[in-house]
Amino acid sequence: MAEETAHCIACSTTNPQSLGMRFEMQGDRCLGHYTPREEHCGWRGVTHGGLLFTALDEVMANWLWLQGLAGFTARSEVRYRAPVATGTALRLEAWCLKQRKRVVDLQGQIVDEESGEVVAEAEARFMLLEGPPTLGE
Repeated sequence: MAEETAHCIACSTTNPQSLGMRFEMQGDRCLGHYTPREEHCGWRGVTHGGLLFTALDEVMANWLWLQGLAGFTARSEVRYRAPVATGTALRLEAWCLKQRKRVVDLQGQIVDEESGEVVAEAEARFMLLEGPPTLGE
């Protein structure tokens, strides 16, 4: 794990509060998995929408990261299509729509692994960094 992501709330293997997401590239898509736990609910038994958005943002950011790029979300729009019960196995997917110099437009979706239903989706614009991310300089 890179030092830059050692404390990531979404994918860290050392942060005890991490959501435990893992990602890999398959062809031109970044894929990941996430199963929300009971403590990830908003309404009783329903996964908090903010965590679903976090999953979408993370899979899109990892599309960049796994290709040796680093960037920050400049803007994003999310659409929730169905409530997600905690304990539901989810597949996270992201792919590139367009890349121009330091701007990358990505799309992501969350799919219920059992039913195949798309439960949430997002489009986002990321601004690439010219070097590795550093804070406090």
